[in-house]
Amino acid sequence: MTENLTGADRRTLLLGTAATAASLVLSSVPAFAADDMADLRKSIADNHAASLKRLQDWIALPSIAAENRNTKEGAEYMANLAREAGFQHVEVVPTSGVPGVFATLDAGATKTFGLYFMYDVKQFDPAEWSSPPLAGALVDKPDFGKAIVGRGAVNQKGPEATFLAALAAFKATGRKLPVNLVLVCEGEEEIGSPHFHEIVQRPDIAAALKKCVGVTMPSASQDTTGGVGIQLGAKGIMEAELVSSGAHWGRGPTHDVHSSLKAAVDSPTWRLIHALNTLVSADGNTPAVDGWFEHVRPISPHEKALIAASVKTRNEKAEMAALGVSHWIDDLPFDKAMERLASQPTINIEGLVAGYTGPGGKTILPSRAVAKIDCRLVPDQTLDEARTKLRAHLDKRGFTDIELNVSGGYDPNHTDEMSTLIQSEIALYTRLGYPPSLSPRGAGSWPGVNFTGAPLHLPASHYGMGYGTGAHAPNEFYVIESSNPKIYGMDEAAFAYVQYLYQIAAAG
Repeated sequence: MTENLTGADRRTLLLGTAATAASLVLSSVPAFAADDMADLRKSIADNHAASLKRLQDWIALPSIAAENRNTKEGAEYMANLAREAGFQHVEVVPTSGVPGVFATLDAGATKTFGLYFMYDVKQFDPAEWSSPPLAGALVDKPDFGKAIVGRGAVNQKGPEATFLAALAAFKATGRKLPVNLVLVCEGEEEIGSPHFHEIVQRPDIAAALKKCVGVTMPSASQDTTGGVGIQLGAKGIMEAELVSSGAHWGRGPTHDVHSSLKAAVDSPTWRLIHALNTLVSADGNTPAVDGWFEHVRPISPHEKALIAASVKTRNEKAEMAALGVSHWIDDLPFDKAMERLASQPTINIEGLVAGYTGPGGKTILPSRAVAKIDCRLVPDQTLDEARTKLRAHLDKRGFTDIELNVSGGYDPNHTDEMSTLIQSEIALYTRLGYPPSLSPRGAGSWPGVNFTGAPLHLPASHYGMGYGTGAHAPNEFYVIESSNPKIYGMDEAAFAYVQYLYQIAAAG
């Protein structure tokens, strides 16, 4: 019906259709009268201290897959949190890697809704933090209020603990949830979810998820101005190591030797650097792997329109300040930089390790060098394609000795903005007074393709009020008691999850 429209007309129609659909969802759902849920709101407030302690205790137990730290304990702890929240069936699910958790809550409701939790966190160096990263200290944050500082505070234990606070309110008041819940959790998200598919694809778990109207991950979705954005998908990822060694190369030393020998001995470290230089353009900004862009789907006019609308509601200076940058890539204007962020694949060096890195110097010629890389993938790239093309690229240039060890990853995911899940979120955010902007996809990654892809083909998203920042960085924090009237604290965000469940239940 729209094949003869101009690009501008098509964008207008699509944007208008999305807004109209959200309005229909909004008008079709009974208004949330405060009195109807006053008991739930009061319960959340009365149990604020318990909810905060739940989060602090969770932060105190870091489960770090990359270090094989507390992986079993992390799963057991997550399982106990699910039991306390009222899930009747809870089990730790073994995989060929780190175990996960599967739980169901039967409320006798008509609809069933899916939840995705991660309970693992990134590594940390306590010396880089202003307060101990496992203490969960409450600190005053100018412009925000009281915030909890700790590893996992916002990524992702804070929002997830806030959702658990909402479930605790249902349990405390004796209210039945308006939807049944299916919960799947993993402890390897921070290393590319290499075994999560084993959990989701277990026949009984897949059957339970198949009944769901959608899947969401609790998230602190507000920005520094209080605005809310909905991401319609996320990039995929490949995490890998490139290793150069004298032992594998057949040149250079098989163990570290004195640096004076460089005049007569090859260097595996320099070889790795030369290999890395072939992967990207001279400025490091564009992947140069053979065929890397072969299946990259161009950004559509509608996606550009979504980004343009989003940029108008955002504070560029505040976002740059939060990132510690003064220029976007290639000195692009904000809107073009955000288009690039959503549409372009990347090859990034996470870390380089070779030889001595301690105080002072140590004159050695290292026998081994490692580059830790991540590759962000966009539609229609795949993890398998990226792995194959990277290996072929290195081999073609004579770097057959460079080891490629892929540790994790998955394909991109996407959810239709016209799906009931996304329209319900638009409607509720709007009802709360925060009309959301829409983004085609997030630049970060999460394993949502396990839900949106075959065989489930479910809509999947992130939802949640509240604010925090510092994921993967020192001094990560999540706002608990907000001093900013535009930003929700933990209690307000928990009540927004209550409203979310009712919204999902009532949507068409």
